[in-house]
Amino acid sequence: MGTFLLLAAEAHEAAGEGGFGINFDIFEANLINLAILIGVLVYFGRKVLTKTLGDRRARIAEAIKEAEQRQRQAAEALADQQRKLAQAQAEAEQIKKAAAENAQKAKENLLAQAAQDVENLKKTAAQDLNTEIERANAELRQRVAALAMQRVESQLKSVLDESAQQQLIDRSIASVGGGS
Repeated sequence: MGTFLLLAAEAHEAAGEGGFGINFDIFEANLINLAILIGVLVYFGRKVLTKTLGDRRARIAEAIKEAEQRQRQAAEALADQQRKLAQAQAEAEQIKKAAAENAQKAKENLLAQAAQDVENLKKTAAQDLNTEIERANAELRQRVAALAMQRVESQLKSVLDESAQQQLIDRSIASVGGGS
């Protein structure tokens, strides 16, 4: 307010007549008006401008704090996710290793089972072969016996006549115990 009074007093002295008047000098009037406007703005606007800038500074500081907090949370989340990823990769590696071991064991078991099956097949084949040989031998014996019987019968028929056959029958009956 002091500036305003000072300007009013200077205007009064410059006019010399003791009052306010219209100054037709455009440049001088504009400078005075500009000085008055700046004075009023500085006097009244300082509080508003200071308050507005303070509020803005507080909002910016709060936004920076929130951004820093979000950055810390994001960094913690990233570290957590990286730890989980490392854990998952280690687990996947263990699963792969276990699967490889299981596959190797299964392969070994299959090979052992196949070898056992081959051995069993060999034994079965050998038994079947022995059985076939025994059956063939038995059949051959039966044939040989049948052929021998045929030959003996044919020779007996030609060698033995009726009376010799009767004597043989009587002797056989007597040896069995059926004598009269």
